[in-house]
Amino acid sequence: MQQQSGYGPWKRRVGDWLQVARSGGEWILLFALGVALAAFAFTTLLSEFKRNVGVPAWLGFLGLQFLPWPARVVFLGSAGFVALAYAALRLARIVLHPLLPAGQSIASVAAQRQRLERGPRVVAIGGGTGLATLLRGLKAHSSNITAIVTVADDGGSSGRLRRDLGVLPPGDFRNCITALADDETLLTQLFRYRFGDDTLDGHSFGNLFITALADITGSFERGLQESSKVLAIRGRVVPSTLQTVTLCAEVREGDNAPLKRVLGEASIPGSPGRIERVYLEPDAPAAYPVALQAILGADLIVAGPGSLYTSILPNLLLRELADAVRNSAAVKVQVCNMATQLGETEGFSVADHVRALQAHTGDVLFAIVLANENRHGELLPNMSWVPLGEPVSGCRLVAADLCDREHPWRHDSAKLAETLMGLLGELRTPS
Repeated sequence: MQQQSGYGPWKRRVGDWLQVARSGGEWILLFALGVALAAFAFTTLLSEFKRNVGVPAWLGFLGLQFLPWPARVVFLGSAGFVALAYAALRLARIVLHPLLPAGQSIASVAAQRQRLERGPRVVAIGGGTGLATLLRGLKAHSSNITAIVTVADDGGSSGRLRRDLGVLPPGDFRNCITALADDETLLTQLFRYRFGDDTLDGHSFGNLFITALADITGSFERGLQESSKVLAIRGRVVPSTLQTVTLCAEVREGDNAPLKRVLGEASIPGSPGRIERVYLEPDAPAAYPVALQAILGADLIVAGPGSLYTSILPNLLLRELADAVRNSAAVKVQVCNMATQLGETEGFSVADHVRALQAHTGDVLFAIVLANENRHGELLPNMSWVPLGEPVSGCRLVAADLCDREHPWRHDSAKLAETLMGLLGELRTPS
């Protein structure tokens, strides 16, 4: 048993180096060609030196002149390449060791990065903690991820920065950036750090950092890019629009009661009554071009999980963005929430979630609906499990165990991502 446990890590390490060698074969060949040319030049120099000056006995001994020439070539060539490879490895370790995650080798990091770079192009649409949960699982399968985030948030720290400084609300962007971070380091925790209410008005460090970079670089999107570089994220985080928008809702308190207009994303869940419709002001903001390009080039588009009316729909209310989803050849999945949300989806089944989205977009944007079938665990007060309910015309319902054991009302990041990758592999494989 001890031999197996020792052999396993070496086997994985050799596999990592073989993967690196396969992907970087042209550079290895170039390196070998350079060594061969240098060796040829050196042997030419020795030959000329021998012809014109002569070779001392001790130099002939070091050059293994007493061996047949084929044996000298094999021995000296092998020793030279081993020495060069070992020296290159040690030098790379000295240079890269401070940058490597704890407990990982150069080969494993390089192999993982190459695997993720070949991963599918995934677009995740939403906001809030639901989108961050999804991204945390997806980053284990691909680095070609684009998170499209709503800019309608007007509550908490983000809302105050939006009103006081005129920037797009940074909170959801901060959550997505930290979720995609390559490593959960101290710097990632720093981005999440929130100051006390009596210091800096309860703002989080990440919100202030993104806002400061937006001011320094001259634009919010450039500030996002620089913030993403700091945490070395796997993928990118972009807004659905660069325009300042206000999310509005029409709410009805009773069956025969008149519709009441509610302004602001933060005010909608707390307003008494049932949400009939949400919409944006101004009516037709332009979608961010980078988001549209990502959607049209995606292999997989995922909407949700997250607050249906205040996180997911604010993105899809952008007509250009909804049209891009409609015209994309990607596999399109709507992820339904685990549990109902007070003020938004009380009493909703999976079918109700789907119908609400379709009512706002006009047709079926997502042909697959992914829902949780694990109903074990205790929910928070005012929550109930979202029942699967009846099927919805035009959609394929896929049920799976997506439940987080510690927080049953939330999705498990790994389970969700693995299920989505399985669906993508199934639907991309020719029948």
